[in-house]
Amino acid sequence: MTGRRRWSTEEILDTAAEMLRTSDAESFSVRKLAAALGTDSSSLYRHFRNKTELLRAVADRILLAAMDDYRPEGDWKQRITTLALRLRDAFGEQPQLAAIWGRYASSGTGSRLVMEELLQALRASGLPDEEIPARYHRVAILLAALIASEAGISTITPAEYEQGMELFRVAVLGAAPERFPALAHFARDVRPLGVDRRAAFEEILAAQLAHIEARIS
Repeated sequence: MTGRRRWSTEEILDTAAEMLRTSDAESFSVRKLAAALGTDSSSLYRHFRNKTELLRAVADRILLAAMDDYRPEGDWKQRITTLALRLRDAFGEQPQLAAIWGRYASSGTGSRLVMEELLQALRASGLPDEEIPARYHRVAILLAALIASEAGISTITPAEYEQGMELFRVAVLGAAPERFPALAHFARDVRPLGVDRRAAFEEILAAQLAHIEARIS
C-alpha cells in the first residue's frame, strides 16, 4: 500500500502562500491547507507547531524576497527609504500577507535581515547606541502600520471600491456646514485614503527620519 506523500517545508509554504492570495488569516486554516495538499493536519504539525507559526513563516518569505539582491547605498536615510519601499513593493504583490506580517511579525531569516539593515542604517546616522533600539522600534512600527494599512485597501474588490468612493463623496460633500464647518470648507480638496498612497508613504516616512535627524543635530 502506497503511503501519503511527504511534503517539504517549502512546498507547504508555497501552497499556503497561494491560498493566502485569495483569503485572509481568519479564513485560512491548517485543515484547509492539509486538504489542498491531499494530506491530514497532523502531517503539517510536524513542520509547524500551530497556525500562527506557519503564517509567520509565510510572511517571512516576503521579507526574504524583499531583501534578495539588496545592497545598501547612499546615506542612512536613503538606506531606510530604499528598504521601506522594497518592503512596500514586496507586500504589494501579496497584500494578504502584509496584514499577517503586521499582526504576527516574523522571527525568520527575512526578519533578521530587515532588522539588521535598519539597525545598521540607524547606527550610521550617528545616533548614540543607547538610543538606537527605541528609534528602530518607532520606524518598524511605522512601516508595519503603513504597509498593512495600504494592503488592506488594495484587497478590496472593484465593486467595494466604487461603493466606498460613493460613501466617501456622500459623507464629505454632503456634510452640513453648520455642524461640520471645516469639513464643508475643505470638502472638494479632501481625498480618499486610497489615493496617492506611495507619495503619502514616502512623506510620512521622511517626516520620521527628519525627526531622527533633528535629534542627532
